[in-house]
Parts: sequence; C-alpha cells; structure tokens
Amino acid sequence: MSALRRDALTFHGVPGKMTRRLAAVVIGTQGLVVFFGALVARGLAAAGGSHTSSSFLLTGSLLAVLCLLDAGLLRRPWGLTMGWALQVATLACAFVVPLMVLVGLLFGALWVTALVQGAGMDEHTRRVDAQWYAAHETPVPGTSAPENPRTDG
Repeated sequence: MSALRRDALTFHGVPGKMTRRLAAVVIGTQGLVVFFGALVARGLAAAGGSHTSSSFLLTGSLLAVLCLLDAGLLRRPWGLTMGWALQVATLACAFVVPLMVLVGLLFGALWVTALVQGAGMDEHTRRVDAQWYAAHETPVPGTSAPENPRTDG
C-alpha cells in the first residue's frame, strides 16, 4: 500500500481523467442517496406533524441535484471544491436525520479514496505512457518533438 501523497487530496483544480471518473461515480451515487435521505426527512417531519416537511424535501432535493451536477463539473477547477463542500453538506444532514452521519462518513471516505486512488492511477498512466513513447522514440503528446529524430534509411 502506498503512502498518502501530498498532492492526492487537492481541494481545487482539474483532476486527472481517472480521478474525475472515480470522483464522479462517488458524488453521483451520493446524490441518489441524499435524495432518499430527503424523502426520509420529509416522512419523519410529516409523521411528527411538522410544517417543515416540504422544506426538508426541497433542501434535500437541491443537495442531491448539486451532487449530480458536480459529477459533470469535475472538469472545472472549482468542481473539486464543490465536491468537498457537498461532503460537508451531506454530513450536516445528520442534524435532521441522525443516521445521515453514517452516509456522510461513508461517502466522505469514498470521496477521499477516489481522489487518492485516482491520482495514483493517473500517475501510473503518465509513467507508462512516457516509457512507451521513449521506447518508440515518439514525442509524448503535448511536448516538443525530439531534437535528433532517428532516421532509418
């Protein structure tokens, strides 16, 4: 198991391809679970005779939609920042439905895992690509061509 890299847990910026994919799966699934939590909050409030049941559903649904939107916005520099804020907001749902603390902790752990493992996968892909391009004497995309290209013939 590799040590936690300092740059793996970023709060702002555009993550690599695999990090984006893993984080999008986590935050998208979190949105679905948060919506179901909003339905539970509404049901509990309505059963208790509270008039706030529809506001719980509206707030929870908004949080769920933001989670789903963030899954697609991870290509933006602030997408990760929004993801971290949504982790905190999910934990805050425990003030309404106490069992949401488990959901918040679970998805928080999955979020951190997605960022760390995704960064590791992105780094591995960069190393393998660099080795392949070096072995084939082909310039790595996004860099300049080699100064003395090999010519056969």
